[in-house]
Amino acid sequence: MSRTRVWLFGLTVASYVAIVVGVVTTSKLVTLDWQVMLWRPYKQWPQIHAFLDYFVVLGQRGPTAVMVLAWLGWRAWRHRTLHPLLVLGTSLLLLNITVGAVKYGLGRLGPHYATTVGSAEMFAGGDIFPSGHTANAVVTWGVLAYLATTPRARRWGSIASALLALGVGATTVYLGTHWVSDVLLGWAAGLLILLALPWFEPFMAKAEDWITGGWHRVRGRRTRRTAPGTALPAAPALPGRPSGGGEPDRETVGSTAQVTAPSGASAAPVGPSAVTAPAGVAASSAPSASVSSAAVSATSTAPGGGHTPSRPPTVRGERTPPGAVGSRRRPVDRQSARPVPPLSQASSAAHGPRPR
Repeated sequence: MSRTRVWLFGLTVASYVAIVVGVVTTSKLVTLDWQVMLWRPYKQWPQIHAFLDYFVVLGQRGPTAVMVLAWLGWRAWRHRTLHPLLVLGTSLLLLNITVGAVKYGLGRLGPHYATTVGSAEMFAGGDIFPSGHTANAVVTWGVLAYLATTPRARRWGSIASALLALGVGATTVYLGTHWVSDVLLGWAAGLLILLALPWFEPFMAKAEDWITGGWHRVRGRRTRRTAPGTALPAAPALPGRPSGGGEPDRETVGSTAQVTAPSGASAAPVGPSAVTAPAGVAASSAPSASVSSAAVSATSTAPGGGHTPSRPPTVRGERTPPGAVGSRRRPVDRQSARPVPPLSQASSAAHGPRPR
């Protein structure tokens, strides 16, 4: 807050109080109001009436706030700061509080609703003093000059906003919606808000830090929730399915595969439930066993631990999975399995006597 700004603020406050006192006491300022109103400016220059009907929109709070908010929002996104938006919000909040309180506190009627010639029309339930259009034009367009980053832009922005505010205030007098004193007080009210904005800069800085910190905390919580280390444990893999989630492992079908037997022993087919027994151990005689006792491990007969089947094994295709996914039921023995031939003397001699 520079010394020049402080002096301007003090002079504007004095002018504001003088205008209010002059209207309340029905001074010559009220006489000027009636003289201009009875002259009816809208009838003097009817050719510009249509243009001024649209021009006065530049003082309405809704359209002007949307236009200025779009520009300041782009600047805030570009510079990664909330300061322009906070300045606009603070200025509009101060405008609503100060101007609104005075409007409804004084209750002055407008020119179209005046009842007594020469009267100030105060405390009659109106809401016309000061002019909201004029004060809003001063504040909304003046914020652009306040936020200018270079002295040249600030100078030209101040001139443009002052011309817009003067034009909007004069237009309201021309249309007959406001007294002259309403416009004068509106200019003073808007200028007071612009001059007082530097005093609210520390509060806006704290608000920006609070909003930014809250946003970072929310983003941090979302990041921790989606972090890989905090993910739920994977379900255990079911039998018959790979743990990686890919295709089921291919397996050979034992209905056509043969196991190499030792020399002198005949090969026997192996069923789907066939198992491999170690060398020297006879198969169980249980009725559910479908493998011959002559079937031995391929690693015990083939050199190097491998085996050489008499014919290539049949590989089960991808379109014929071994069973339902997740099924734990044991496969049913095929009914068409051929009986296992008895052991020959050569095979019995090769394996040795059965253990008792």
